[in-house]
Amino acid sequence: MQQTPQIPAFKPFKRYWIYIPVILGTTVVIWLFLCEFDMSVFFNFDFTFASIFFIILAFLLILMRDFALMWRFRLLSGNMISWKQSFAVNILAEFTSAITPTAVGGSTMVAFFLTKEGIEAGRSATIMLVSLLLDELFFVVICPLLVILIPVKDIFPPFTGMNLAGYIFIILYAIHLIWAVLLYTGIFIRPQLVQKILLLIFKLPFLKRWKPKIETITHNIIQASRDIGHCSFAFWFKAALLTAITWTVRFLVVNAIFLAFVPVYNHFTIFARQIIIWIFTAIIPTPGGSGMSEWMFKEYYSDIFTSGSIVLLVAVIWRIITCYFYLILGMTIIPNWLNEAFAKRKKRIFNK
Repeated sequence: MQQTPQIPAFKPFKRYWIYIPVILGTTVVIWLFLCEFDMSVFFNFDFTFASIFFIILAFLLILMRDFALMWRFRLLSGNMISWKQSFAVNILAEFTSAITPTAVGGSTMVAFFLTKEGIEAGRSATIMLVSLLLDELFFVVICPLLVILIPVKDIFPPFTGMNLAGYIFIILYAIHLIWAVLLYTGIFIRPQLVQKILLLIFKLPFLKRWKPKIETITHNIIQASRDIGHCSFAFWFKAALLTAITWTVRFLVVNAIFLAFVPVYNHFTIFARQIIIWIFTAIIPTPGGSGMSEWMFKEYYSDIFTSGSIVLLVAVIWRIITCYFYLILGMTIIPNWLNEAFAKRKKRIFNK
């Protein structure tokens, strides 16, 4: 008898979850402002039409990212969800990412959100895993390209202690690579083999506590292989293209904000450092990387600005667009979404 894939349970929404990342991020920003911000720089800065244009462009880029993610949800679901439903799933996933540690993120809850939109559990788990695979493959491919195209000394600023930052990056990249290989092998080549390997590894005494979760993941990988492993080249090309657009425009948000404040001659370096910051924040235990993200941004880009005060302004605008924007949207739509989602569930049960 085939086992039904398990979907993560949804814990009741608590409003204080929103306050944690906001308080952490705001505390660090205030501390940095008190230590390094020069008010005269702010008052003397001339906010021109070009400055406003590039800030608006940054916001439009994040909306383009959301549109690409929504399109990918529809593609992977076989257009079984509407644009409105894919919008809700995307915003809820981003909201969850903002209130949970980056390593947990919103991707693990995508399957739950999809099931509440009427997608059956097996298909929802498939969409979650395939989305995760596509995201991992993007980073596995883009990171070596950036290292080849950009001098390492420009990717890792001097303050980091280039050797230490480089070694940490290599370790984190290796983890992403191994996970991507396991997902790819499980979905496209030998799902049963991946299942056996992972279950064997998690029999070790110090890993045994995570074995039930691994059993669920490996079962979902096998389900994904059955559901989507043999789709056409055109399907995978569209999915890969949407994934590339999603992440590229997300990182270009910073390039656009920079253009609002300073002339930029090294766009590739700014872009590359965004990827490094994202990979490093994946191991930060605070919700959405709050606190550390602001500090890392300020430190990683301080050598590009002549004033530390301007880089703090850029960091704040960056976090508003890429994090707090989703906190506000999520807080707005969650009550209605929960009511509608559970009403749909009751209706389906009643109809049966």
